Amino acid sequence: MKTIILAGGLGTRLGELTVSIPKPMVKIGDKPILWHLMNYYSSYGHNDFCLALGYKSNIIKNYFLNYKNEVSDLSISLQENSKIKYHEKILQNWNIDLINTGEQTMTGGRLKRLRSNIDSTFFLTYGDGLSNVDLNKLLDFHKSHKKLVTVTAVHPQARFGELNLDKTIVTSFDEKPNVSNGWINGGFFVIEPEFFDYIENDSTILEKEPLEKAAKDGELMAFKHEGFWHCMDTPRDLDSLNNIWISDNCPWK
Repeated sequence: MKTIILAGGLGTRLGELTVSIPKPMVKIGDKPILWHLMNYYSSYGHNDFCLALGYKSNIIKNYFLNYKNEVSDLSISLQENSKIKYHEKILQNWNIDLINTGEQTMTGGRLKRLRSNIDSTFFLTYGDGLSNVDLNKLLDFHKSHKKLVTVTAVHPQARFGELNLDKTIVTSFDEKPNVSNGWINGGFFVIEPEFFDYIENDSTILEKEPLEKAAKDGELMAFKHEGFWHCMDTPRDLDSLNNIWISDNCPWK
């Protein structure tokens, strides 16, 4: 089963971090967030990936072309035709399609351009968010309702500290509360190939006409995820994800 990752956006809200690299290559710890995302899918046995590339696609291509050298300690013999000995076995068993879907293409258009690569049910997610959503339960839920699209619904994390007040007295303070009474698109979709017909062209935004029409047609279902979810939109988000990664209870490890 293929996992499509939208990895072609500009990531402008990360400022200088994405001037020289695409957003999915921004690092959490010593690995790009793209690696963390792919490793999470792989932990559920999903190792076939299709990356929809755009902005600075060569950076992502070169990362995987040189992946073995990137992650391994090695010995090089300069006297034997540059013979290389790798000290570790590569643990990832990934098959990766790296498809350039255009620098200016919108999210729906990127997906549409991959139509020839997909012939059955597939996962789809964005290259800038992490979660501990149970992918097995997500897939089972999708199969159970027999609709075209399942989206993982999550509670958004508030951007500012939440104050509970009694007149002018602060009765509680929560620096990073979750908004428990609302749901947003958390990515982590499961989609049937027939959904491609909902996408018109490169300028189509996935989250606009295609998903709006699917909802109107009764073909869009939500899998409610109450656990961890975190996007990487700003430097503050990046700092938060790095702190979580080095903690003792990182949810996506």
